[in-house]
Amino acid sequence: MPESNFKRFVEVGRVVLLKTGPSAGKIAVIAEIIDHNRAIIDGPTTSVPRQAYPYKHLTLTPLKLTGLPRGAGTGAVRRLAEKEALAEKWEKSAWAQRRTAIEKRRSLNDFGRFSVMLAKKQRRDVVRKAVHKAKKA
Repeated sequence: MPESNFKRFVEVGRVVLLKTGPSAGKIAVIAEIIDHNRAIIDGPTTSVPRQAYPYKHLTLTPLKLTGLPRGAGTGAVRRLAEKEALAEKWEKSAWAQRRTAIEKRRSLNDFGRFSVMLAKKQRRDVVRKAVHKAKKA
């Protein structure tokens, strides 16, 4: 059988990012699969309550809790998440860092955007001068 292109599957222990709802932007773990449309998620370390959630409001991440049994309770999910340092792994991922950078940029006021523009101009000038100097040499 040929190898699949898909790497992220809906499975017990898969870490998901919530797209909508009051916990949007937080991560949780699939604790149990209900049917083809919903799963029970739990995020005890990220203050996401245990609840049924539709797949269309979840984004699967590459992270996974290994050894999580089906239908595991909140305590078991918390222990495994702390043991595998799930929150730290997520914060170190490029995906999470990009989300925080976008959020930081969105929260800037007019003066903050102006300061960013000036910093970019200064950086661009330094790079341009260095390239010009390198071409001369």
